Amino acid sequence: MDKGVTPADARYFVVTNRSVLAIAVPMTLAYLTTPMLGLVDTAVVGQFGDAALLGGLAAGALIFDVVFTTFNFLRSGTTGLVAQAFGRGDALEEQVVFWRAVLIAVVAGIVLAALAPLVAIAGQKFMGAEPRVSEAMGVYIRIRLLAAPFSLINYAILGYVLGRGEGGLGLMLQLVLNGINIALCFLLCLELGWGVAWATVTGELLAMLLGLAIVIRRFRAAPSLPRHRLLDMAAFLRMLSLNRDIMIRSFSLLAAFALFTRQGAQFGTVTLAANAVLMNFFLVAGYFLDGFATAAEQLAGRAVGARAAAPFRQAVRLTLIWGFGLAGAATLVLLFGGAGLVALVTTSQEVRSVADIYLPWAAFTALSGVLAFQMDGVFIGATWSRDMRNMMLLSFLVFAAALLTLAPAFGNNGLWAALHVFLLARGFSLLTILRLRVRTAF
Repeated sequence: MDKGVTPADARYFVVTNRSVLAIAVPMTLAYLTTPMLGLVDTAVVGQFGDAALLGGLAAGALIFDVVFTTFNFLRSGTTGLVAQAFGRGDALEEQVVFWRAVLIAVVAGIVLAALAPLVAIAGQKFMGAEPRVSEAMGVYIRIRLLAAPFSLINYAILGYVLGRGEGGLGLMLQLVLNGINIALCFLLCLELGWGVAWATVTGELLAMLLGLAIVIRRFRAAPSLPRHRLLDMAAFLRMLSLNRDIMIRSFSLLAAFALFTRQGAQFGTVTLAANAVLMNFFLVAGYFLDGFATAAEQLAGRAVGARAAAPFRQAVRLTLIWGFGLAGAATLVLLFGGAGLVALVTTSQEVRSVADIYLPWAAFTALSGVLAFQMDGVFIGATWSRDMRNMMLLSFLVFAAALLTLAPAFGNNGLWAALHVFLLARGFSLLTILRLRVRTAF
């Protein structure tokens, strides 16, 4: 298991391809299990050959993602703060950041679970889909939100682990989480006739228990944490400010995906289902690249904490090189193998035919999005959350303008083109700001 380096060595480090890959490779494998879970859910439901059920799953998963990705700051914000504390060699601050994140996760998770019926109703009204699609979506949301406290605590655990650069441990935790989900999905849905959402609830609970056991055992061997440091209100408010900016950024990102899916629903149930299948491929490519974005988070954050300009620049350069290389590979795989994957995911011939038409659009999202993924990693690690928030809001406005212009004129082709515009705007706007920030950060 990767233990990172000792605090005494934290300030003195060199970023190499090996150090990038030590984080990126295990986390790429870990992140790939998440969209693979989505593909399995879609494939299991797709075996029933009912486009309405498939569309309901897609719409329900979208609403769930809108809610939970809004709270992704519990993972990304924790990673950035822990990485900077690690760079300074401050082991107590690492613990403080973790427990503050867990506290926020518990409170927010309980509130989300209690609001599940209202979230389901709001999601149904927002999507405006056909009655059978709305019914399936509502059931999925109500069940899956029961796992909210477990899911958010898992975000905090993963954020702590990645902040220390422990890719191996992060991989193990994600394999446990998504492996259980996938196994239970087949068992509960195909064998027992239960919904796929129950598999997620169970998997999140078991993964949370394992992660907490590992982290708490580690903290017991460390110096005890003074209570006044944990309850430092000024530091807590700084963390909330960082999390607020990341929350707005995440919500804007999911709002763009929600508009994308809603517009697809207006083109009909079959198009909605086809886009859902293709969006899973986009997520696979995105999670494939997120391993290197995570490496950028940890290494950039560590460099900022240590006030080390050269490692910061090297981290940006190497993660970008690896990211673009893998984005090209992912695009080629989807271009030449995507049709076969579509056939595996759904038995509906109508959905297959429509998905095949728009497959090239989905294949090239890896290349148009790689810069955005990598820049997000750098800005999260450096905790430059305000810049990230502002550039996301600007990119969302660009996406909305493209959507209103291209979708009416070119239909579903225009919808996918607007998504590419959004990804490119995110990447290049952050790259522009990065040059300004580096001049003042070191």
